[in-house]
Amino acid sequence: MRGLYISAAVIGGLLIVGLSSVFIVDERKKALVLQFGQVTQVKQEPGLGFKLPFIQEVIYYEDRILGLPTPPVEVTMLDDRRLVVDAFARWRITDLERFRQAVGTGGEAQAMRRLEGIVNAALRGVLGSVPSNQVLSEDRTALMNQIRDLARAQAVALGVEIIDVRLTRTDLPDQNLDATFARMRAERQREAADEIARGGEAAQRVRASADRTVVELTSDARRQAEVIRGEADAERNRILAEAYGRDPEFFAFIRSLSAYEASLQGTNSSIVMQPDSEFFEYLRTDQAPAATPSP
Repeated sequence: MRGLYISAAVIGGLLIVGLSSVFIVDERKKALVLQFGQVTQVKQEPGLGFKLPFIQEVIYYEDRILGLPTPPVEVTMLDDRRLVVDAFARWRITDLERFRQAVGTGGEAQAMRRLEGIVNAALRGVLGSVPSNQVLSEDRTALMNQIRDLARAQAVALGVEIIDVRLTRTDLPDQNLDATFARMRAERQREAADEIARGGEAAQRVRASADRTVVELTSDARRQAEVIRGEADAERNRILAEAYGRDPEFFAFIRSLSAYEASLQGTNSSIVMQPDSEFFEYLRTDQAPAATPSP
């Protein structure tokens, strides 16, 4: 029995030692084998790897492309304008041994802190040498490539490669934004005042033209009315003269009746006249006096 226990213990120990000497590298990872802090093996291909059990340890690092969002930084442009800029960088580990020496046990987190400073320095260096309108333009590919190349050259010491850098935001600082918005409001108010003044001037011209048209139309209408009235009076006089010429007695009779009607209206009318006046001729007899024909 004792021999059986010893055999089982030996087998178990060998199994533990064997498992401790094997490690697996995922296809998304790279690995370093360290012995007392020194690199003894670099495993960059996925699959099984072997190490000395209990003496060597395996450190895994990302083999994928990683992202690095940078915090906003304030940059002074070549034309002395200040802009708040932030960027997004993509990077990957290319030299595991150099990467380990550069970041120590901090790994990817320490590398991102180091890369953040590198990218921000490249942002200030490149953007500070160009005017603000070039930074604010839609085509900023050349600027981003310059920032990438400058940051890439400095990141080689970390054992990483910066693949790409993109500007994600370029804004004015808050204090500059307030002044810019105030200036924009003043410009819009001035434009609105100009438009109102031009509209008032146009309205005044239209109103004056309408008033002039009214005066012209009214004057023309009055002139036409006077002409028509004169023509009507002339026609009336012609008709009256023609009627008087045809029958002077009847015309005298009608005029007398009209005079009677006009003079005898009202309740307080008084007429002082001799009874044998010609005015009462048609009231004294049913025969009209002999009318004197008009010359």
